[in-house]
Amino acid sequence: MNVFSSPGTAAVETTASTETAELAALLERTVAAVEAAGELLRERHDVSARPGDLDEVVRAIYANDEAVMALIERPLLAARPGSRWVEDELASGLLPEGEWWVVDTAEGNINHIHGMAEWGVTATLVRANAPLLTVVHLPLTGDTYTAVRGRGAHLNGEPLRASAKTDLRAALVGTGQAKPGEAEEALRRTGASVTAMLLNALVVRVSVPATLQLVHVASGRMDAFWQFSDVRSGLLPGALLVSEAGGSVTDTRGEPWNLASADFLASASGLHTRVVDVLSDLA
Repeated sequence: MNVFSSPGTAAVETTASTETAELAALLERTVAAVEAAGELLRERHDVSARPGDLDEVVRAIYANDEAVMALIERPLLAARPGSRWVEDELASGLLPEGEWWVVDTAEGNINHIHGMAEWGVTATLVRANAPLLTVVHLPLTGDTYTAVRGRGAHLNGEPLRASAKTDLRAALVGTGQAKPGEAEEALRRTGASVTAMLLNALVVRVSVPATLQLVHVASGRMDAFWQFSDVRSGLLPGALLVSEAGGSVTDTRGEPWNLASADFLASASGLHTRVVDVLSDLA
Protein backbone atom coordinates (compact mmCIF):
# COMPACT_ATOMS: atom_id res chain seq x y z
CA MET A 1 0.00 0.00 0.00
CA ASN A 2 1.35 3.42 -0.92
CA VAL A 3 1.06 5.62 2.17
CA PHE A 4 2.16 8.72 0.31
CA SER A 5 0.05 10.91 -1.99
CA SER A 6 1.32 13.41 -4.46
CA PRO A 7 0.37 17.05 -3.86
CA GLY A 8 -1.83 16.87 -6.95
CA THR A 9 -3.70 13.83 -5.70
CA ALA A 10 -4.25 15.40 -2.30
CA ALA A 11 -5.56 18.56 -3.91
CA VAL A 12 -8.00 16.60 -6.05
CA GLU A 13 -9.20 14.56 -3.05
CA THR A 14 -9.62 17.71 -0.96
CA THR A 15 -11.57 19.43 -3.75
CA ALA A 16 -13.81 16.40 -4.23
CA SER A 17 -14.43 16.13 -0.49
CA THR A 18 -15.28 19.82 -0.28
CA GLU A 19 -17.69 19.60 -3.20
CA THR A 20 -19.37 16.53 -1.69
CA ALA A 21 -19.98 18.43 1.54
CA GLU A 22 -21.20 21.49 -0.34
CA LEU A 23 -23.61 19.47 -2.45
CA ALA A 24 -24.94 17.63 0.59
CA ALA A 25 -25.67 20.95 2.28
CA LEU A 26 -27.16 22.36 -0.92
CA LEU A 27 -29.39 19.32 -1.34
CA GLU A 28 -30.70 19.76 2.20
CA ARG A 29 -31.52 23.41 1.58
CA THR A 30 -33.09 22.61 -1.79
CA VAL A 31 -35.30 19.93 -0.23
CA ALA A 32 -36.42 22.41 2.45
CA ALA A 33 -37.29 25.07 -0.14
CA VAL A 34 -39.11 22.67 -2.46
CA GLU A 35 -41.07 21.02 0.35
CA ALA A 36 -42.12 24.43 1.73
CA ALA A 37 -43.29 25.41 -1.74
CA GLY A 38 -45.12 22.11 -2.04
CA GLU A 39 -46.94 22.72 1.22
CA LEU A 40 -48.17 26.07 -0.10
CA LEU A 41 -49.35 24.39 -3.28
CA ARG A 42 -51.08 21.71 -1.23
CA GLU A 43 -52.93 24.40 0.71
CA ARG A 44 -54.08 25.88 -2.60
CA HIS A 45 -55.34 22.51 -3.88
CA ASP A 46 -59.11 22.16 -4.13
CA VAL A 47 -60.42 18.72 -5.10
CA SER A 48 -63.71 20.32 -6.16
CA ALA A 49 -62.06 22.82 -8.54
CA ARG A 50 -63.61 22.80 -12.00
CA PRO A 51 -62.44 25.79 -14.12
CA GLY A 52 -65.15 26.66 -16.60
CA ASP A 53 -63.29 28.07 -19.60
CA LEU A 54 -59.83 28.78 -20.99
CA ASP A 55 -59.57 32.20 -19.35
CA GLU A 56 -60.26 30.68 -15.95
CA VAL A 57 -57.74 27.91 -16.59
CA VAL A 58 -55.03 30.42 -17.51
CA ARG A 59 -55.75 32.63 -14.48
CA ALA A 60 -55.57 29.65 -12.12
CA ILE A 61 -52.29 28.44 -13.61
CA TYR A 62 -50.65 31.86 -13.29
CA ALA A 63 -51.96 32.30 -9.76
CA ASN A 64 -50.32 29.06 -8.66
CA ASP A 65 -47.04 29.93 -10.36
CA GLU A 66 -46.88 33.41 -8.85
CA ALA A 67 -47.72 32.22 -5.33
CA VAL A 68 -45.09 29.47 -5.31
CA MET A 69 -42.45 31.57 -7.08
CA ALA A 70 -42.67 34.19 -4.35
CA LEU A 71 -41.80 31.51 -1.82
CA ILE A 72 -39.12 29.45 -3.56
CA GLU A 73 -36.97 31.73 -5.73
CA ARG A 74 -35.11 33.65 -3.04
CA PRO A 75 -34.16 30.61 -0.89
CA LEU A 76 -32.76 28.70 -3.86
CA LEU A 77 -30.72 31.61 -5.19
CA ALA A 78 -29.39 32.24 -1.68
CA ALA A 79 -28.51 28.56 -1.30
CA ARG A 80 -26.19 28.71 -4.32
CA PRO A 81 -24.46 32.12 -4.54
CA GLY A 82 -23.77 33.08 -8.14
CA SER A 83 -26.52 30.87 -9.56
CA ARG A 84 -29.16 32.31 -11.87
CA TRP A 85 -32.84 31.68 -12.44
CA VAL A 86 -34.52 30.46 -15.63
CA GLU A 87 -37.57 32.68 -15.94
CA ASP A 88 -39.57 30.67 -18.49
CA GLU A 89 -40.33 27.18 -17.20
CA LEU A 90 -41.53 26.11 -20.67
CA ALA A 91 -38.32 27.16 -22.40
CA SER A 92 -35.97 24.79 -24.19
CA GLY A 93 -32.45 24.66 -25.56
CA LEU A 94 -28.99 25.27 -24.17
CA LEU A 95 -28.39 27.69 -21.31
CA PRO A 96 -25.57 30.25 -21.06
CA GLU A 97 -22.48 29.31 -19.07
CA GLY A 98 -22.72 29.05 -15.31
CA GLU A 99 -25.15 27.50 -12.88
CA TRP A 100 -28.90 27.84 -13.37
CA TRP A 101 -31.97 26.87 -11.37
CA VAL A 102 -34.59 25.26 -13.58
CA VAL A 103 -37.73 25.16 -11.45
CA ASP A 104 -41.30 24.09 -12.10
CA THR A 105 -43.36 25.79 -9.43
CA ALA A 106 -46.31 23.53 -10.20
CA GLU A 107 -45.33 20.55 -12.32
CA GLY A 108 -48.70 19.22 -13.46
CA ASN A 109 -50.38 22.58 -12.84
CA ILE A 110 -53.22 21.63 -15.18
CA ASN A 111 -54.01 18.67 -12.94
CA HIS A 112 -53.80 20.76 -9.78
CA ILE A 113 -56.29 23.36 -10.95
CA HIS A 114 -58.75 20.65 -11.98
CA GLY A 115 -58.73 19.04 -8.55
CA MET A 116 -56.59 16.07 -9.60
CA ALA A 117 -53.68 14.55 -7.68
CA GLU A 118 -50.80 14.28 -10.21
CA TRP A 119 -48.72 17.40 -9.50
CA GLY A 120 -45.70 18.52 -7.53
CA VAL A 121 -42.82 21.00 -7.29
CA THR A 122 -39.38 20.46 -8.86
CA ALA A 123 -36.03 22.23 -8.70
CA THR A 124 -32.92 21.29 -10.67
CA LEU A 125 -29.52 22.94 -10.54
CA VAL A 126 -27.86 22.89 -13.95
CA ARG A 127 -24.13 23.33 -14.37
CA ALA A 128 -22.53 23.52 -17.84
CA ASN A 129 -25.89 22.49 -19.34
CA ALA A 130 -26.11 19.24 -17.37
CA PRO A 131 -28.25 18.53 -14.31
CA LEU A 132 -26.15 18.51 -11.14
CA LEU A 133 -28.80 18.14 -8.46
CA THR A 134 -32.57 17.74 -8.45
CA VAL A 135 -35.47 17.57 -6.00
CA VAL A 136 -39.02 16.50 -6.84
CA HIS A 137 -41.64 16.79 -4.09
CA LEU A 138 -45.17 15.38 -4.30
CA PRO A 139 -47.11 17.08 -1.50
CA LEU A 140 -50.19 14.85 -1.49
CA THR A 141 -48.12 11.72 -0.79
CA GLY A 142 -45.29 13.41 1.08
CA ASP A 143 -42.75 11.78 -1.24
CA THR A 144 -39.50 13.54 -2.06
CA TYR A 145 -37.25 12.28 -4.85
CA THR A 146 -33.64 13.48 -4.90
CA ALA A 147 -30.55 12.94 -7.01
CA VAL A 148 -27.04 14.35 -7.15
CA ARG A 149 -24.90 13.58 -10.18
CA GLY A 150 -22.61 10.64 -9.45
CA ARG A 151 -24.18 9.98 -6.06
CA GLY A 152 -27.34 8.05 -6.86
CA ALA A 153 -31.09 8.70 -6.77
CA HIS A 154 -33.31 8.37 -3.71
CA LEU A 155 -36.93 8.38 -2.61
CA ASN A 156 -37.33 9.66 0.95
CA GLY A 157 -33.69 8.76 1.52
CA GLU A 158 -33.91 5.20 0.16
CA PRO A 159 -31.98 4.26 -3.01
CA LEU A 160 -33.88 3.98 -6.29
CA ARG A 161 -33.24 1.37 -8.96
CA ALA A 162 -34.64 1.34 -12.48
CA SER A 163 -36.49 -1.71 -13.79
CA ALA A 164 -34.57 -4.89 -14.58
CA LYS A 165 -36.92 -5.92 -17.42
CA THR A 166 -35.48 -6.99 -20.75
CA ASP A 167 -38.65 -7.89 -22.67
CA LEU A 168 -40.63 -5.01 -24.15
CA ARG A 169 -43.69 -7.25 -24.34
CA ALA A 170 -43.78 -7.16 -20.53
CA ALA A 171 -43.18 -3.41 -20.25
CA LEU A 172 -45.30 -0.57 -18.93
CA VAL A 173 -44.29 2.50 -20.92
CA GLY A 174 -45.54 6.03 -21.33
CA THR A 175 -45.47 9.37 -23.08
CA GLY A 176 -47.42 12.61 -22.99
CA GLN A 177 -47.87 16.15 -24.21
CA ALA A 178 -45.13 18.56 -23.06
CA LYS A 179 -47.16 21.77 -23.25
CA PRO A 180 -50.11 23.35 -25.02
CA GLY A 181 -49.41 24.52 -28.53
CA GLU A 182 -46.79 21.95 -29.50
CA ALA A 183 -45.88 21.81 -33.18
CA GLU A 184 -48.18 19.63 -35.27
CA GLU A 185 -45.29 17.39 -36.33
CA ALA A 186 -44.46 16.60 -32.70
CA LEU A 187 -48.09 15.83 -31.92
CA ARG A 188 -48.42 13.52 -34.92
CA ARG A 189 -45.22 11.71 -33.94
CA THR A 190 -46.59 11.31 -30.44
CA GLY A 191 -49.75 9.73 -31.78
CA ALA A 192 -47.79 7.44 -34.07
CA SER A 193 -45.49 6.42 -31.22
CA VAL A 194 -48.44 5.46 -29.02
CA THR A 195 -49.75 3.20 -31.78
CA ALA A 196 -46.30 1.70 -32.32
CA MET A 197 -45.86 1.00 -28.61
CA LEU A 198 -49.37 -0.44 -28.28
CA LEU A 199 -48.24 -3.01 -30.85
CA ASN A 200 -44.97 -3.78 -29.06
CA ALA A 201 -45.27 -3.12 -25.32
CA LEU A 202 -47.64 -4.52 -22.72
CA VAL A 203 -49.38 -1.29 -21.67
CA VAL A 204 -48.98 2.35 -22.76
CA ARG A 205 -49.79 5.32 -20.53
CA VAL A 206 -50.43 8.77 -22.00
CA SER A 207 -50.55 11.41 -19.29
CA VAL A 208 -49.04 14.62 -17.93
CA PRO A 209 -46.76 15.80 -16.46
CA ALA A 210 -43.54 14.19 -17.65
CA THR A 211 -41.83 14.26 -14.26
CA LEU A 212 -44.51 12.14 -12.61
CA GLN A 213 -43.96 9.42 -15.19
CA LEU A 214 -40.17 9.74 -14.98
CA VAL A 215 -40.10 9.22 -11.20
CA HIS A 216 -41.85 5.91 -11.89
CA VAL A 217 -39.15 4.98 -14.41
CA ALA A 218 -36.45 5.86 -11.87
CA SER A 219 -38.28 3.78 -9.25
CA GLY A 220 -38.67 0.75 -11.52
CA ARG A 221 -42.46 1.00 -11.51
CA MET A 222 -42.49 2.00 -15.19
CA ASP A 223 -40.07 0.80 -17.83
CA ALA A 224 -39.77 3.65 -20.34
CA PHE A 225 -40.89 7.20 -21.05
CA TRP A 226 -40.36 9.24 -24.22
CA GLN A 227 -41.40 12.67 -25.37
CA PHE A 228 -41.06 14.51 -28.67
CA SER A 229 -40.20 17.78 -26.98
CA ASP A 230 -37.30 19.63 -25.39
CA VAL A 231 -38.99 21.54 -22.55
CA ARG A 232 -36.21 21.71 -19.96
CA SER A 233 -38.22 21.81 -16.75
CA GLY A 234 -40.19 18.68 -17.58
CA LEU A 235 -37.16 16.57 -18.54
CA LEU A 236 -34.18 17.61 -16.41
CA PRO A 237 -35.39 16.23 -13.04
CA GLY A 238 -36.32 12.87 -14.51
CA ALA A 239 -33.19 12.67 -16.64
CA LEU A 240 -30.98 12.89 -13.56
CA LEU A 241 -33.17 10.61 -11.44
CA VAL A 242 -33.33 7.88 -14.08
CA SER A 243 -29.64 7.98 -14.95
CA GLU A 244 -28.64 7.92 -11.28
CA ALA A 245 -31.03 4.99 -10.71
CA GLY A 246 -29.22 2.94 -13.34
CA GLY A 247 -31.50 3.61 -16.30
CA SER A 248 -30.60 4.87 -19.78
CA VAL A 249 -31.25 8.43 -20.97
CA THR A 250 -30.85 9.35 -24.66
CA ASP A 251 -32.83 10.88 -27.45
CA THR A 252 -35.30 8.65 -29.32
CA ARG A 253 -32.58 7.56 -31.77
CA GLY A 254 -30.30 6.39 -28.97
CA GLU A 255 -27.91 9.34 -29.16
CA PRO A 256 -26.70 11.00 -25.93
CA TRP A 257 -29.32 13.41 -24.59
CA ASN A 258 -28.59 17.02 -23.68
CA LEU A 259 -30.44 20.33 -23.62
CA ALA A 260 -29.88 20.74 -27.37
CA SER A 261 -31.67 17.46 -28.16
CA ALA A 262 -35.01 17.65 -29.94
CA ASP A 263 -36.61 14.72 -28.12
CA PHE A 264 -36.10 12.46 -25.11
CA LEU A 265 -36.10 8.85 -23.98
CA ALA A 266 -35.54 7.37 -20.52
CA SER A 267 -35.82 3.64 -19.98
CA ALA A 268 -34.67 0.55 -18.16
CA SER A 269 -31.24 -0.23 -19.56
CA GLY A 270 -32.25 -3.76 -20.55
CA LEU A 271 -35.06 -2.43 -22.74
CA HIS A 272 -33.37 0.60 -24.19
CA THR A 273 -32.21 -0.80 -27.53
CA ARG A 274 -35.63 -2.29 -28.24
CA VAL A 275 -37.45 0.95 -27.37
CA VAL A 276 -35.09 2.91 -29.63
CA ASP A 277 -35.81 0.43 -32.45
CA VAL A 278 -39.53 1.12 -32.16
CA LEU A 279 -39.28 4.92 -31.85
CA SER A 280 -36.53 5.49 -34.41
CA ASP A 281 -38.77 4.05 -37.12
CA LEU A 282 -41.01 7.10 -36.65
CA ALA A 283 -38.31 9.65 -37.49
